[in-house]
Amino acid sequence: MTDLVLLVVIFVTAGAVLLLTPLALGRLVRPERPSPEKAEVYECGEPAVGSAWVQFDLRFYVVALLFVIFDVELAFFFPWAVVFGTANRAADPALPADQRAAAVAQLDPGTAVAPDPNAMHAVAWLAFADLAVFFGVLLVGFAYLWRRGDLEWVRSTAGQTERTKSEIRNPNDVPPVAV
Repeated sequence: MTDLVLLVVIFVTAGAVLLLTPLALGRLVRPERPSPEKAEVYECGEPAVGSAWVQFDLRFYVVALLFVIFDVELAFFFPWAVVFGTANRAADPALPADQRAAAVAQLDPGTAVAPDPNAMHAVAWLAFADLAVFFGVLLVGFAYLWRRGDLEWVRSTAGQTERTKSEIRNPNDVPPVAV
């Protein structure tokens, strides 16, 4: 068995033990006293009213999805900040050569020589340009969602044109617009 397979087996075994131990321990320790009150549906501390088969407004899901999308994309800023800061530190000609070499070793562990400050300055500007493009794409998506009205909790009909309102009322009776 290779070392990699052995490490994977150890990792999976440790994960299974860490998962199953608290579950088994909880089953042994917790009391079992079923009651009708415990069997009731619990929803945020409020008594359940009506059927559970209610159609939720789509805006809840849209807002949650938009939050997840933008939150996850913002997480990509942290690795960029590390590269940008390290490249700027390595490009600083005022630092001694050994400190600049240590900064480059964080970016590329195989490199132990002091870099050319001009080359590291170019790497820093490349990282900045990468972020500018990434942030630009985020802003275009955000502007599109804002313009479309997906960020509004209650959409207003005041901003719609008469043609849009008539399309909403009866989409089949609206003549095409000549361009």
